[in-house]
Amino acid sequence: MALSDRLDLVNPSEIRKLFDIAAGMKDVISLGIGEPDFDTPEHIKEYAKEGLDKGYTHYGPNIGLLELREAIAEKLKKQNGIEADPEKEIMILVGANQAFLMSFAAFLKDGDEVLIPSPMFVSYAPAVILAGGRPVEVPTYEENEFRISVDDLERHVTERTRALIINSPNNPTGAVLTKKDLEEIADFAVEHDLIVISDEVYEHFVYDGVRNYSMAALDGMFERTITVNGFSKTFAMTGWRLGFVAAPAWIIERMVRFQMYNATCPVTFIQYAAAKALRDERSWKAVEAMRREYDRRRLLVWKRLNEMGLPTVKPKGAFYIFPNIKTTGLTDKEFSELMLMEARVAVVPGSAFGKAGEGYIRISYATAYEKLEEAMDRMERVLRKKKLV
Repeated sequence: MALSDRLDLVNPSEIRKLFDIAAGMKDVISLGIGEPDFDTPEHIKEYAKEGLDKGYTHYGPNIGLLELREAIAEKLKKQNGIEADPEKEIMILVGANQAFLMSFAAFLKDGDEVLIPSPMFVSYAPAVILAGGRPVEVPTYEENEFRISVDDLERHVTERTRALIINSPNNPTGAVLTKKDLEEIADFAVEHDLIVISDEVYEHFVYDGVRNYSMAALDGMFERTITVNGFSKTFAMTGWRLGFVAAPAWIIERMVRFQMYNATCPVTFIQYAAAKALRDERSWKAVEAMRREYDRRRLLVWKRLNEMGLPTVKPKGAFYIFPNIKTTGLTDKEFSELMLMEARVAVVPGSAFGKAGEGYIRISYATAYEKLEEAMDRMERVLRKKKLV
């Protein structure tokens, strides 16, 4: 099947559709797009300017600047317990989102299946389809805090299954896998000879004393794991478009070939700035300050949603919360439309994240505390007025 035919199988993001509508309305509080409301720390901006002044304005290697790959290798060893060779096992990308299509293109054959815990980030299934594979949604459940279990995976694995995606902390649910969860999933992957794509872009935003663990750090798992991460969420650098992967050398080699004929290379002065930022303690102090503020907002939104009659699991990570709206009698799309039109609050229907998201909505609390308070007030007023709770 030609790539143009596969594009016909991929629908535009439901999130973007909704926010195109919201953009044309006045006085809307947006709780939808997953983007930090913090600005990039000033010292990182200064490093970018320094990179320009030093002449980082030319093409770089397809695999990314070695100085950034070395800084990432140090970070992975220190923070994640992952040993990766910066020469052959780390690659820099134009945003972490690029990793999914490029990594699947490195090994999937036509018709290969990829297990994806659902609700799921909107890019996963389209990336599998565009690479010639078949996405298989594996539902997770509110009763288990939306954490995937091996029992769930076993019910969906077949002889065509080639890979598994895990996302912890999770978008859209805020679920965080425990070390025991990861160990059981690792055993499952080995038993079925699967490659694991581990999306860890929210790794630093965890709460209630929870710790995030990396699949590739477990014994024997680096050789079958593609770790995806980036700078957009960690350092509030969404518009800078810079991500990275750590993976076995044979995967990296094939992904580099893809990059060679696609983006060529990430922006060089941005890579310079990121390398400097990773080794600067001010960067990590800024991350902790963001984490504490996200935690404050999380507690507010979780408390208010439950008080207004929307049962809500307390998220352990990321900056999303996933309330259950089934008691209102509305579908998640009807609920989202009602909130947009009458409360002037933009939220995302859970079904945008897969079948298991039906009956839920996603709220991003990556916006100012005062705006979140106002948004909760508006939502509650409409729900009470309509007698939906």
